[in-house]
Amino acid sequence: MRPFDLAVIFAYLAAVTWFGASFREKQKSLKDYFLGGRTAPWWAIALSIVSAETSTLTIIGTPPLAYAGSYVFLQVVFGYLLARVVISTIFLPRYFEGQIFTAYELMQRRFGPRVRKVTSAIFLVTRSLAEGVRVFAISIVVSIILHTGGLVSILVIVALTLFYTFEGGMTAVIWTDVIQMGMYVLGAGISFFVLLGKIPGGWAHVVDVASAAGKFQVFDFHWSWTAPYTIWAGLIGGCFLTTASHGTDQLVVQRLLAAQSEKQSRLALFSSWIVIFIQFSLFLTIGVMLWVFQNGKTYSKDQLDRLYPSFIWDSLPAGIAGLAMAAIIAAAMANLSAALNSLASATVVDFYQPLTRARHSAAHYLRVSRLATVFWGCVLAAIAMVASHWGSVLESGLSIASVTLGILLGVFLLGVLTRRPGQDAAVAGVVAGSVVMLWVKFATKIPFTWWVLIGASVTFGIALLASFVLPRERKPA
Repeated sequence: MRPFDLAVIFAYLAAVTWFGASFREKQKSLKDYFLGGRTAPWWAIALSIVSAETSTLTIIGTPPLAYAGSYVFLQVVFGYLLARVVISTIFLPRYFEGQIFTAYELMQRRFGPRVRKVTSAIFLVTRSLAEGVRVFAISIVVSIILHTGGLVSILVIVALTLFYTFEGGMTAVIWTDVIQMGMYVLGAGISFFVLLGKIPGGWAHVVDVASAAGKFQVFDFHWSWTAPYTIWAGLIGGCFLTTASHGTDQLVVQRLLAAQSEKQSRLALFSSWIVIFIQFSLFLTIGVMLWVFQNGKTYSKDQLDRLYPSFIWDSLPAGIAGLAMAAIIAAAMANLSAALNSLASATVVDFYQPLTRARHSAAHYLRVSRLATVFWGCVLAAIAMVASHWGSVLESGLSIASVTLGILLGVFLLGVLTRRPGQDAAVAGVVAGSVVMLWVKFATKIPFTWWVLIGASVTFGIALLASFVLPRERKPA
């Protein structure tokens, strides 16, 4: 135990929890609770998107990719940029036609209530599983600090985050995201310079040794269906992955909908990519520096996930180590709060409100939204407890999302690009996409970077074909 570092961490946790909860008085309706009243500036939403896109998985899972390999993961990040072009062109104009709270309301406009419920249910299952992995990832950090078991670590983080999300809603999510993103970037910057100071010869030595070992390789132009990080898997797979995650996943779409206008939403989306690129480059560089510092020592996958947080706790000076660890915990809390709010929004807006025919008061739906937030907090804690058996935290989180994000993207593209297919055809596409993706995950060696493309293509294609076989349906009112 290191009292000063622990004091820094606990002081941060207490401060951010109080700050998030202080927004309670501004929560009067679903628009306030789920969209922050659409008052947040574009730059705050951009940083909030970054927090959603990175999380603890990035912080502890990205350095090992460079430690065991090189910079080839950046090829996926270039695909993220292409995706933002697609989203701003195809999806954003549709989302800002009238006021909607979830991405899946758009599916009801186009197909009908059945497709809305199916797509929202897919989101609920996928996001809860992927977020459970992220909660487990932060338990690794907390266990290093407190020497506690995974259960205690998980419950501490979930309870604190649940408290301020329950109270402050989306406004708390966005503004705590801004603070916490600044925290973990600061922590990474401090780690970079401290680590550099521990390497004899400094940056010149890092460049000499890492260059000779091919650690700075960014592009891999060879074609392969089994290699996850080639230029083709990065640009195409990364584009489809982010188009799905940022264009159809309520976790990010909710942030885009919280902007004051379509123009500000687009500005937030593109500016977030610049920060994302810098962040991934920084964490990959830390991974290369750790490899040089450790003289290329080989570790298992589980050990690699603990490598960066262990270095921080064991090697950084007192106080700075606490600050850097608080930064990692900050990233987890930021992402967890957003997940809780988005899961609650889909539950209430897509299922409970239509079930009750919106006949209750705004205060009633606000109470139900808070209860839904608590429910999902319990679910995520339970999933996190079994996530330790799912392998590398970064790739586990990305691969879980990739299984169903392609199906969602296929349905959304069907909705915005075609007019003929109706509800039955869309559901047929979802069923076909689900079957194929289960086969791809469990019976092939195709890496997760291709999964969204495959899922979207199958779902879109089968639904389009089914529309020529199934009876034409009337467009929903």
